[in-house]
Amino acid sequence: MSKSLSQLAKRVGLFAGTTALAGALASAGAMAEVTIRIASDTVGPPHPAGIAMEIFKEKVENAIPGSKVRIYVSSSLYKNPEAVEAMTEGNLEMAWGQFGKTAILDPWTNVVLGPMLLTTPGAINAIDGFETFKMIQARFNKVHDVTIFGSAHLSFYMGAGSGSRLMKPDDFKGKKIRSMGPAENAMLRAFGANPTTMAFGDVPPALETKVIDGLLTSLGGFNKVKEQAPFYTIAGINGIVGDYYYIAGSNKWWKKLKPEHQATIQKILVEEVLPWAKRANFCNDKRLIDKFGTKDPSKPGIYIMSSAESKVMADKLGDATTKWIKANTPGDADKWVDKFAEEAKAAVKANPIGSNWLEKTDCAKLEPIFAKYTKK
Repeated sequence: MSKSLSQLAKRVGLFAGTTALAGALASAGAMAEVTIRIASDTVGPPHPAGIAMEIFKEKVENAIPGSKVRIYVSSSLYKNPEAVEAMTEGNLEMAWGQFGKTAILDPWTNVVLGPMLLTTPGAINAIDGFETFKMIQARFNKVHDVTIFGSAHLSFYMGAGSGSRLMKPDDFKGKKIRSMGPAENAMLRAFGANPTTMAFGDVPPALETKVIDGLLTSLGGFNKVKEQAPFYTIAGINGIVGDYYYIAGSNKWWKKLKPEHQATIQKILVEEVLPWAKRANFCNDKRLIDKFGTKDPSKPGIYIMSSAESKVMADKLGDATTKWIKANTPGDADKWVDKFAEEAKAAVKANPIGSNWLEKTDCAKLEPIFAKYTKK
């Protein structure tokens, strides 16, 4: 080989190596730019929220080459209040949070809580349009530098699980019951129970070792602890717990993303994943009631109280939750507590049972997805 050809070969080789290195660095930079960590207190699949996060991960990673989504469930990275603080500081990208659990950090999130308020699927589905919800969104932006993209549903049939049936206030008396947040503690105390707030990941061993006697949870949660708490009781839609998920992101992180990546992530989350999560939650409730439902309260399984049985619970509760929320939020929040109750009443009237698009979901179409993630 001539000297000139040899030199040319070296330059070509050097150029190829430099190009490969630049490509590797570019890929690494892209990966760093769109790495998303999601912190959640809920459990993973087959819980609908867990599946929804997995779908979000798959869609984002497919849509943005080099992106990486990491999911941390059961408070394995942060509990809800810590997740909000981490997002404020720019140390966490996203959280699949819960209003009741976040109230420890920001009492204003208690405003949108309360059992026996949103008592139809359509009413629950309308919460994103409430002025109270928008007020919380604005507050998170201003106070925490966090954007709430939207809400997702806990089980419509939140209930009480235990080793025996909990369906009258006296059944709760003296029992140590896991609650999901401080607002539920007021209800449990009204029933004579000893409330204990704990993350769901700590619940199964606590039930096994009799540290707690029972728990408030969703049907998805019941599906995880049905061996330890086989008696699960429901007092109608939102009859025992009224709480909701929020999906939020750090503004510090969001502002660093390219506009096209922001648009992609927001579209996947708001237009695809959250509507799917709502359908999945509705269908998961239905499939679990079909599978584990019982008409006999003396037998294990999911028992739905009659309206007369639910009324006994409601009468005992009275306004204990509302009083607690007002006593544990700033005075300026009182009008918003009342506003949420008014909006809930109007939403129930506008969305009677059977009227909402959610209730027309063909749940059979979701079964393959449930099956896929149940096997994982």
